[in-house]
Amino acid sequence: MKAKTRIGALIGIAALLASCGDENSMDIEVPLAGGDTTVFDASSHAYSLPAPNLDKEGLELHLEGDAQFEAVFVTAPAEVNSGLGPLFNSASCVFCHPRDGRAPAPMQGGPLGSALIRLSLPDDMENGGAPTPVPGYGGQLNDRAIINSEPEATVAVHYRIVIVKTADGRSYELRVPEFVIQNAYTPLPPETLTSLRMPRPVFGLGLLEAVSEEYILSLADEQDADGDGISGKPNYVTDVATGRLALGRFGWKANQPSLRQQTAAAYHDDMGVTTSLFPRESSYGQLQSDDRMDDPEISDEILDAVTFYIQTLAVPARRNVNDPQVRRGERLFTEAQCSACHVPKLRTGVLADVPEVSNQTIYPYTDMLLHDMGPELADGRPDYAANGYEWRTPPLWGIGLSAVVNGHTNLLHDGRARSVEEAILWHGGEAEAAREMFKTMPHGDRAALVAFVLSL
Repeated sequence: MKAKTRIGALIGIAALLASCGDENSMDIEVPLAGGDTTVFDASSHAYSLPAPNLDKEGLELHLEGDAQFEAVFVTAPAEVNSGLGPLFNSASCVFCHPRDGRAPAPMQGGPLGSALIRLSLPDDMENGGAPTPVPGYGGQLNDRAIINSEPEATVAVHYRIVIVKTADGRSYELRVPEFVIQNAYTPLPPETLTSLRMPRPVFGLGLLEAVSEEYILSLADEQDADGDGISGKPNYVTDVATGRLALGRFGWKANQPSLRQQTAAAYHDDMGVTTSLFPRESSYGQLQSDDRMDDPEISDEILDAVTFYIQTLAVPARRNVNDPQVRRGERLFTEAQCSACHVPKLRTGVLADVPEVSNQTIYPYTDMLLHDMGPELADGRPDYAANGYEWRTPPLWGIGLSAVVNGHTNLLHDGRARSVEEAILWHGGEAEAAREMFKTMPHGDRAALVAFVLSL
């Protein structure tokens, strides 16, 4: 049914494009957020549509990847979707990325749900390196296990409230997530570094993969040579397929160089499912490790289909572009230097075997670089060149449809923010000046800036 819905949606795209063009032709031209991959759909399916410029063969591969993305894995041996665990956080891709979007943050006092906790030991490498796995745990805490296996631990999440006031007296209750790791199957080293993470939407990622390394590096200013207080820097991480360092593009700390590796890592770390890139079980060397000789548990064909699916998900178009409040908010967004990190416009290069995302002008509102976000958002956990204060700038396209698609507006790396306003008020470090400008704005200007962000 879902595939039929998507194919049906494609039939209506031309009409939607035409009507949207008529609506805005009297005013300003609407930039297409995802170039030729843009779709005009603001429904709950907005993140889940195939790029409209796919040919018949590409659409078939996309739909095959879609089916695999929704597959629920089960305990081996099984004829279909075998290989779950023995340790895992989720049994399917859609558990963490419902409707290709973002799952909600953990509830007060609740378990992790779709969140996860990264683990590592302190590392004294001067120039940054891969996080050091924790003996008996690896690089990620798995709070679930198959029958007759023991989870690594359970987690309880609680929120502490912090009150922040704007210059006009408006109070915001910001929440700080705090978690307790309990029922550990073996003691965690006391020096273990931890980081609570939420999954991100997966649409539009093929376009970001297609942006050339040279283009991204042209946006970097690690030493702040222009003196604007913004000093984005690249991360360089291990490309498992080549064994060499490559530009990090994906993940909250830009610790994955490609969507294929990101996808294989999610299968491995989140579901305990092995691939040719990560052929050894995530529980290898632990008490829970199985002795089956069934690795890798999914084929390269499946991995490639899922990767292509993610690469060719469409980007929803902007909305309310001609609203005067939105226009004013866009000016304020620039004046507050939000656009220094959330760079509006990028140009893609050529992505091999994915012409649909190649040579496109896109509007993702990211520079794909690392930025110091201050102590309040710091997790204290380095990841290659990213230190404990730095995070990759997340793209903002489609953010205004989060509530429609996923029923919530939880934002930031750990889901602490429940709105765009809260997310802005958490910004620090390089973004502190922007945050303070937002706090001193009159209520109407704050509302306009938020309206602009929600139009993306």
